[in-house]
Amino acid sequence: MLKLSIIVPVYNEEATIVEILEMVRAQEFDGVETEVVVVDDGSKDATVALLEANPELYSHPIKLPRNGGKGAAVKAGLGQASGDYVLFQDADLEYSPEDYTKLLKPVLAFDADLVMSSRFAAPEFTRVAYFWNKVGNLLITLFFNVLNNTTFTDIYSCYMLFRRDLVPAGGLRRMGWDQHAEILSIARKNAQNIYEVPISYHGRTFKEGKKIRAHHVFGVLRTIFYCRFF
Repeated sequence: MLKLSIIVPVYNEEATIVEILEMVRAQEFDGVETEVVVVDDGSKDATVALLEANPELYSHPIKLPRNGGKGAAVKAGLGQASGDYVLFQDADLEYSPEDYTKLLKPVLAFDADLVMSSRFAAPEFTRVAYFWNKVGNLLITLFFNVLNNTTFTDIYSCYMLFRRDLVPAGGLRRMGWDQHAEILSIARKNAQNIYEVPISYHGRTFKEGKKIRAHHVFGVLRTIFYCRFF
């Protein structure tokens, strides 16, 4: 029986937290046991109250004393996770847990160490939004591929499934948007068997809460370079 740890970082997601956790809990796979680690990153809305009212939707709750950013929540979740594999799930509805089956297929069929998702490699659907966000993503992905000799098409997609022992939580240094690049860089360096699968994407607009901006690209590029050579 393979065990999968699903880490859900949460900050002020009262509108979607119950729905996304219900979707996560609805996923069942032959030969796979799941645990759901929810990390509240100092929410100031009704998120905590909703989590406390629905304890059946998760396995392990973590409540950080203050808002430390998604990176702090991810690191805390990795420290609690006990699965053979780890998968991150944003608390909004941009990514659907129904795609877990696609992510797990290379693991169950080919013993993959690392499976990256892609919103650009023939997804069933993707919400049309911002041109320059896509350009930035393609630039980051190209830079990563050149330095790491890989062929990813979308390295900043949320869904990244990897063996837990590839990325020790205590070894992570980044706490901002560049932490995702750090985790992928470390996982790629230690992985032997890597796959990519297409997923669908219902991205939020800036008005709806999308937070990533153009200036985040520079920190991501620095992290990719540092992880590759240092």
